[in-house]
Amino acid sequence: MKTYLICLLALLATGGCLYAQNTLSGTVQAVTKQPLDGAHIHIGQLHANSSPTGYYEIHGLSRGSHRVIISYIGYKSLDTIITIKEDMVLNARLMPVSTKLEEVIVKAESSAEKSRKSTALGTETVNSNYLRKNRGGSLMQSLENIGGISAISIGSGQSKPVIRGLGFNRVVVTENGIKHESQQWGADHGLEIDQYSIGSVKLIKGPASLLYGSDAIGGIIEIEKPRPPLPGTLGGSVEFTGKTNNNLYGSSFNLFGRKEKLFFDARVTAIDYADYKVPVDYINIYSYKAPLYKNRLRNTAGNELNLHLTAGFVSEDLSSVFYVSNLKTKSGLFANAHGLEPRNVDTGLHDASDRDIQNPYQDVNHFKVINRTNYKMGRHNFEMELGYQNNYRQEFSDYISHGFMPPVYPESMTIPETLEREFSKNVYSLNLRDSFIINRHDLTIGLNAEYQDNNIGGWGFIIPAYNQFSTGIFAYDKIALSENLLLYLGARYDYGTIKTENYFDWFTTDANSTPQYLQRAFAMKRSFDSPSWAVGLNYNPGNWNLRANAGQSFRMPIAKELASNGVNYHQFSYELGNADLSAEKSYQLDLGATWQNYGLMVDVSPFVNYFPNYIYLNPTPEYDYAYGAGNQIFKYTQSKVLRYGGEVKINYSFASHYTVGVVGEYVYSEQQSGPKKGFTLPFSPPPSALFNFTYTDDFKNFKNLYAGIDYKLVGAQNNIVPPENKTPGYNLFNFSFGGDIPLNNNLININVQVQNLFNASNLNHTSFYRIIGVPDPGRNIIITAKIPFSF
Repeated sequence: MKTYLICLLALLATGGCLYAQNTLSGTVQAVTKQPLDGAHIHIGQLHANSSPTGYYEIHGLSRGSHRVIISYIGYKSLDTIITIKEDMVLNARLMPVSTKLEEVIVKAESSAEKSRKSTALGTETVNSNYLRKNRGGSLMQSLENIGGISAISIGSGQSKPVIRGLGFNRVVVTENGIKHESQQWGADHGLEIDQYSIGSVKLIKGPASLLYGSDAIGGIIEIEKPRPPLPGTLGGSVEFTGKTNNNLYGSSFNLFGRKEKLFFDARVTAIDYADYKVPVDYINIYSYKAPLYKNRLRNTAGNELNLHLTAGFVSEDLSSVFYVSNLKTKSGLFANAHGLEPRNVDTGLHDASDRDIQNPYQDVNHFKVINRTNYKMGRHNFEMELGYQNNYRQEFSDYISHGFMPPVYPESMTIPETLEREFSKNVYSLNLRDSFIINRHDLTIGLNAEYQDNNIGGWGFIIPAYNQFSTGIFAYDKIALSENLLLYLGARYDYGTIKTENYFDWFTTDANSTPQYLQRAFAMKRSFDSPSWAVGLNYNPGNWNLRANAGQSFRMPIAKELASNGVNYHQFSYELGNADLSAEKSYQLDLGATWQNYGLMVDVSPFVNYFPNYIYLNPTPEYDYAYGAGNQIFKYTQSKVLRYGGEVKINYSFASHYTVGVVGEYVYSEQQSGPKKGFTLPFSPPPSALFNFTYTDDFKNFKNLYAGIDYKLVGAQNNIVPPENKTPGYNLFNFSFGGDIPLNNNLININVQVQNLFNASNLNHTSFYRIIGVPDPGRNIIITAKIPFSF
């Protein structure tokens, strides 16, 4: 199967996104030569918005005459006719206009505003410039300042996404249209994505099973690579990053080129970092006070080596792009938080160097091949995505005998003595879509299919080997009821199966005085099917944008929920699956209202969410002594859950250089049945607000200069589910500045951040290590530089 699919991908090496033969590009500036960020360029049905440097480009233009309108709020619009014979450059300089009441002001429509006016769901879109300015230890840490988005952080280099309090297998992450599949069920398993290789990120908050089926019950994070380079170009960039908290240094080298229809884009990223520092001298791990040497969380160092190659063919009616990547990461796990006895840690070994990686640690390699094909025929636009992934994860630890395990590791074992767990997951994916317009209907019909084969190894056990198949068909219609009113209708049907394998202990247990190999997992096969639906409205009267969306989503139980039977060493718990779980369902109502005028934007996005059968891990009064040396037993169960909350976002720009803003979020969850009735859900984010002040300007040869300060206020989280502990509120200050420096007709981009400016100690409720009292990292100065070049 693997060989067949790889051969099929090779035969289809003519795939990707649709781009036409002729391109219009250029810059939009004021007469003072100041770049205009977010200027709107309109040509017929095609639109674009200028970047912070004023640059824009529009693909898909046929030969002949076109009317071009370039507008920006507070400036006189450019309205002209151009003749396209080949790729063309059009630079515009706009004259400012006074704001007398009798004048008509042309309003620029940013990409965020355009997205709000064309969808019923809450969405946020950011580009690579945003990621550079907000660079964190991982992609999700770089996105945490967006309302409704948080991260379960695992040290300084790993994290996983949480959208409105839902994470793990309830959030889908896609890269170039294909679901990113790893061992996302583990709280200590990060997201294998290279944030240096990203062109844009779109976040969809709320259930979106219509698009990708199971697992999109909480939302979607869509990651796209940068667009193909312009014809006749050859260039690239070098990026450097340094961080003081964990002595990180990293570099990413990019090289791209394109003739008329063929292009390539290659990237190599290398990162190395030391143990990270926290603003405390010791960690209280239950009854043991673990001292920290020089405030460093011992054995949290790591490194990455990421390789990317994008290559393809683009023409007016057919395009095809291949995306090949291999990400390899090695990261240590906090030594005092792993295993059943945190006191038995060789602190001398770990503290001798802050850059070495000792046991316990994880070694992960994620290989991915994706092909995207787009073919336009008449009124139809056909899209296909094929993908293959292999996620290979090894977790290493010193051998420790628990229960009936041999006190000394047997020499006859073929498994290495330090290999605690191993997972090898192969994933094959297919997406098909056809989009077409009939009168007022913008229709999309499609199919998704995915097959997973997950094998296990190592001397430890928590989940059995399994294979899983899922498929779904859907139809989605966007109806233009009027110029300002859109109606959305969608329906989907999914079917999936999961099959787990038997697992027996490799050592004997004396049960009833008769030694035997106990069976930890039983072979089973479960099938699930469910319809999904959604209905939405988007209304744009005057300065208002009003949105509403109601829908039902579902999620298949995963192998860990159905068949786990082992110790979770990071949480000092023994976890048991439930083979009788039903598919999780969710009903949600999302509302949104945006008002925007004269530099002021106010956006409110409330939601209500109900699960009739939410799956969660419930602590019991029982304890395990056969494998876990007395760890508390947790069992998967289901209950009714009600959730509600939302986000508020306010931005005000004044005097052309200043912007103030605030982003607030709140989520409330309550179990309405089951043994934890009245309690919330694990990792529920507390209410928070982020206040921001930014100044932007040009100064002599320096362009796009900015300086900003953030104040983050986080409330206490007293609404918990045992055995979680309450976390107190806290506040943080962050400072940033940067800009572009001209050099040889290029702009070198420099960004500086000072995170946790006053080195405050705080417990982040969505942090993985928060459960043992580890605060977030202390003060961290981050410097990034991007140096472009061209030939």
